[in-house]
Amino acid sequence: MTTLPRRHLLLAAALAPLAARAQDGAARGGRVVASFSILADLVRQVAPADIEVTALVGVDADAHAWEPRPGDVRRLAGADLVVVNGLGFEGWMTRLVKNSGYRGAIVVASEGVVARRPAHAEHEDHDHDHGDVDPHAWQDLAQVRRYVRNIAAALARRWPARQAEIAQRAGVYLERLDTLDLRLRRLVDSVPQAQRRVISSHDAFGYLGAAYGIEFLAPQGWTTHSEPSAAAVGRLVRQIRQQQVKALFVENISDPRLVERIARETGARVGGTLYSDALSAPGGPAASFLALYDYNVRTLVAGMSGR
Repeated sequence: MTTLPRRHLLLAAALAPLAARAQDGAARGGRVVASFSILADLVRQVAPADIEVTALVGVDADAHAWEPRPGDVRRLAGADLVVVNGLGFEGWMTRLVKNSGYRGAIVVASEGVVARRPAHAEHEDHDHDHGDVDPHAWQDLAQVRRYVRNIAAALARRWPARQAEIAQRAGVYLERLDTLDLRLRRLVDSVPQAQRRVISSHDAFGYLGAAYGIEFLAPQGWTTHSEPSAAAVGRLVRQIRQQQVKALFVENISDPRLVERIARETGARVGGTLYSDALSAPGGPAASFLALYDYNVRTLVAGMSGR
């Protein structure tokens, strides 16, 4: 048996972890890091199955109040592609990318979206510290189609040899979005227009409301960073009583106590939980974006109908 010199053994030992990482990377096909769970699911539907997709802000977590951890810096440093929502949603992302040393492309999934802007009075009542645009564009399936196309284009640029596979997966998902949209529109149409008023924890559903003809009211604005003022809550309570709003909903990312207090003061009923800015855990009712959207609209229709 031939014995290798000691220096060769040391070199082999040093290179082994690098070789293992290279083999692991080849087996996986690449790494994509998305800013939050909903966006990660959209990427996962379009990316080839061997590309690993992870989210910085996980399931049932509030991206508005999220604080990066050391492990997130390492995850970004090892990414092949980073995907963010944009529209001011991830205020923490710029510093996190800088600290990680990531130098690759950053894909803004909402690029090209015509963002909602507040009416003057609404802007005074709510804390819109994301800026003057509503970042929750994924709450409109028409805007999600744009997200999917932007994601597919970015993935194809990063992995051009797999462009056909990416385009095929994106096409299948776009068809699923169209099918869901048609079914949910019919469901919402079963509710008289006068009953389509809803209270949610924070103002995350404006795009959905505009798309389906539902009026959403909320004690908090586009972010959950700060508590609403007593005056704003008082105005909302008066409006609920005057308009006889029956449907109140808490959110999976928010403390339910404020909505429960408003329910007690107005006599309205809490109709359940909506999933606004995060998926549910696996096995929950909103473990994917399509499941989330379907669950939210069905829950809203039940609440508005008094079922």
